[in-house]
Amino acid sequence: MSAETASAAAASQLPAVKPQGMRKNGKQWHEPKSAFRPKAGNTSYEKRQVERVAISAMKAKEKDMKDEKEAHRQRRIQAIKDKRAVKEERARYEKLAETMHRKRVERLKRKEKRNKMLKS
Repeated sequence: MSAETASAAAASQLPAVKPQGMRKNGKQWHEPKSAFRPKAGNTSYEKRQVERVAISAMKAKEKDMKDEKEAHRQRRIQAIKDKRAVKEERARYEKLAETMHRKRVERLKRKEKRNKMLKS
């Protein structure tokens, strides 16, 4: 008796599958298709509004993150440009000092030559 009730309970738990006949096109291995209902997935206006608000908040957060990342990148680029400018300016001053020193040395040499000529 318990075996009969167990099998009856198991049979009642299985979904009732409606037996279908042969398919007209002969492709019995394909899954049976359901009717196309384009309006079946419509959501209410309130749900769409809540979804839009959530999406706009997410996009705003993404935009803030992207802007922050770009600002950080621009700060790094500006720091590199400033370093290069300082280095170039230092090199220019070194070159200028070198040329000034060379001119001074040349001037001193000419002065020494004049003194030699006067003494001789």
